[in-house]
Amino acid sequence: MKVDVVLGLQWGDEGKGKIVDVLAQQYPVIARFQGGPNAGHSLHFEDKKFVLHTIPSGVFRKNSINVIGNGVVIDPITFMEECLKLEKAEVPVRERILISKKAHLILPTHRIIDAASENAKGASKIGSTLKGIGPAYMDKTGRNGLRTGDILTKDFKERYESLKSKHVSFLKQFDYQYDPAQNETEWFAAAEYMKGFRFIDGEYLLNKYLQENKRILAEGAQGSLLDVDFGSYPFVTSSNTVTAGACIGLGIAPGHIGKVSGIFKAYCTRVGSGPFPTELHDSTGELLRKMGAEFGATTGRPRRTGWLDMVALKYAVMINGVDNLIMMKADVLDTFETIKIAVQYNIDGEITDKVPFDTYATIEPVYKEFKGWKKDLTKVTKEEDLPFEFMSYVRFIEKEVGVPVSIISLGPDREQTIIR
Repeated sequence: MKVDVVLGLQWGDEGKGKIVDVLAQQYPVIARFQGGPNAGHSLHFEDKKFVLHTIPSGVFRKNSINVIGNGVVIDPITFMEECLKLEKAEVPVRERILISKKAHLILPTHRIIDAASENAKGASKIGSTLKGIGPAYMDKTGRNGLRTGDILTKDFKERYESLKSKHVSFLKQFDYQYDPAQNETEWFAAAEYMKGFRFIDGEYLLNKYLQENKRILAEGAQGSLLDVDFGSYPFVTSSNTVTAGACIGLGIAPGHIGKVSGIFKAYCTRVGSGPFPTELHDSTGELLRKMGAEFGATTGRPRRTGWLDMVALKYAVMINGVDNLIMMKADVLDTFETIKIAVQYNIDGEITDKVPFDTYATIEPVYKEFKGWKKDLTKVTKEEDLPFEFMSYVRFIEKEVGVPVSIISLGPDREQTIIR
């Protein structure tokens, strides 16, 4: 048995939560492999909406096992708040959620460092969600971090105070006012709440599941173009969001990776700073934002919007080894007379179909235009009823990327999904 992977191919916000929820009925085990509460996976069903930040998106499926892997960073306060909302909705979270002992913890001072660091950058801000993600990963790679398993140790408070002391020393370099005890009481209460969950040696358990032929779906957060190695550095997240990150973030050998499903929007969005070659600063971009309700599920910030970028999409498919594509929010383009796709870049007069190393390069997209379908796709339930113009758009993407579009999402609800 293999571990199948589902991840985003753009700058995040592709709609991973809905798709994992749809696919979860085929997988008894869902495992998040990286990221933290900077993620916002939105799920819509039965006229209800839920936004998950840390918890895997399979949690609403009966008898599901939802693993928070070692590659995830956990803010106990955020985790508890999520769980309490789910418990109120009668979701048995303690039965369905397992937490890797090796997953790192986000301390209140990590959030303070995040805010102080971003404030010091001034005009060169990267657009952090200010959730403490980056500083927590810095402590992880710097071998200073606290892990979930530490909560169970007798000297947990001492370990916490030792790391907090290092953070206070680090913060002296910033001209930033803060309270070092901010949110501490709530944080320790949330850490105590977490003790009610099963802490696991994730790598052992997941490999045991593989031996038992249990189907596992690895769920990524953010998007491939935000990968710390292969994204638009330095405007990236602090973890590996690509397929290889599933191996590191779960303790799965590369040979155990199975089908890789890549999710993309029928257009592009981005939150925060960084390059965005097809970004639209006009009424068309504003219409995309309005029709797509493009506001961050985690931050509430308005997202930047633009046409689909085929150069970036092909790059993401390549580095992830994508086997099939999942197109999201095609219905957002229903009212457009003309739709565009960037098929190449013009960089200083040179035409290229490759993503440049230089994040600060001035890129002029070369577009191909398509006739809009001008039909309400949200009411379509069968592939044969999809308009010709829309299918021409889909087939062009498939031909360019060399990978089939296997699922088309035509609305936020789990029922508004066509599986081809």
